[in-house]
Amino acid sequence: MSSYASHYEALGGADAIRDIVTRFYSKVQLHPLLAPLFPEDINPVLEKQYLFLTQFFGGPSLYSDEYGHPMMRGRHMPFPITPERAEAWLACMAAALAETSIPEVLQEVTIKKLSGPANHFVNTESD
Repeated sequence: MSSYASHYEALGGADAIRDIVTRFYSKVQLHPLLAPLFPEDINPVLEKQYLFLTQFFGGPSLYSDEYGHPMMRGRHMPFPITPERAEAWLACMAAALAETSIPEVLQEVTIKKLSGPANHFVNTESD
């Protein structure tokens, strides 16, 4: 990854982020702990995730340009995020990454980068 200016570029830029997000939400929608948290029309959520991950991984500030400062913990407060849901979210992301041609070491770094925020969003004790 050292030859890339950002994690965003190392992953493959806009097309790769879009692909990851699409694969990810197909898993989220089937997950028994996660699916109930999301609306039936997943497209707006998918688009926001694309904007956020683009920015989070060092690409253009698409999310902030559209919605202001991410303040992701606050935006997730209305939803009961348990430790199990955070782990399920990360597992869905890992499964989505595993379906891509992104090198395994970069997949692992990506999950590690996402683990902090995923666990930071926990706001409800275990079920």
